[in-house]
Amino acid sequence: MSKDRKTPELRREGLRQKELNNPSSSIHGSNTSDLAGSINWKGTGILILLIIVGFIIYAVFFR
Repeated sequence: MSKDRKTPELRREGLRQKELNNPSSSIHGSNTSDLAGSINWKGTGILILLIIVGFIIYAVFFR
């Protein structure tokens, strides 16, 4: 398959593989796109809930 004939899915997968080969500066070498994938749905829900509660506290005390 030539480079011009690759489907968008194959191009995205190739870019994702390149990005995974270049680890970021975090401890585990993962990037931010892996954050939600590495924690389960409960952890993601708690993270969203903490962001909402933080915003409410900010709105109450700093306005």
